[in-house]
Amino acid sequence: MDPDSVKSTLSNLAFGNVMAAAARDYQKELLAQENMQASSSVNQEVDLDELMDDPELEKLHADRIAALKKDAEKRQVMKMQGHGEYREITEADFLGEVTGSEKVICHFYHREFYRCKIMDKHLKALAPKHFTSKFIKLDAENAPFFVTKLGIKTLPCVILFRKGVATDRLVGFQDLGGKDDFATRTLETFLLKKGIIDENKQDQEEDDYPEGIRRTVRTSSNQDSDSD
Repeated sequence: MDPDSVKSTLSNLAFGNVMAAAARDYQKELLAQENMQASSSVNQEVDLDELMDDPELEKLHADRIAALKKDAEKRQVMKMQGHGEYREITEADFLGEVTGSEKVICHFYHREFYRCKIMDKHLKALAPKHFTSKFIKLDAENAPFFVTKLGIKTLPCVILFRKGVATDRLVGFQDLGGKDDFATRTLETFLLKKGIIDENKQDQEEDDYPEGIRRTVRTSSNQDSDSD
């Protein structure tokens, strides 16, 4: 046999043995990794089971569920009381409305006064945004007793009630810049400072308000505003 041929054959056999050994080692390593992963998965399942049985975690979960349920029930009661919308009431309903909720914003208005319509637009935009406060309006002509009792002489007049007590008021637009084209955010800021509404965490930009937050309106000598 040719010596060179023998050497080549032996070399090939040696290389084959090395590759076979490497393949076996690689297979062993793969099996070891799979076993480790399986073991880790079992341990993780055990840890999760232990967490589910943790009394402190169970208490936190139960407390959270109870808080959510309480909030939902409170919101439902407020909705039944008229929160979340801007409503018109009658003089007969007035006392029940202002004493039935902690925070109430009542707009005394006149149907023919232009500035009262402007105030209506802004209050209507704020009512669904500030659910914890009640927004209502009352025709001053049809509520002579309370107009006299509250000393209302100029319209529009927005009176703020806390637990049935009149704590503050907004007469005309004098605290809103004195102009008809004030932004809803301006009124919102005024009400926030008075503490009659709560800050909304998802506060929107002015342009996001319903019907437009800022709109220029025209007045004429024939339109009544801030009138007795």
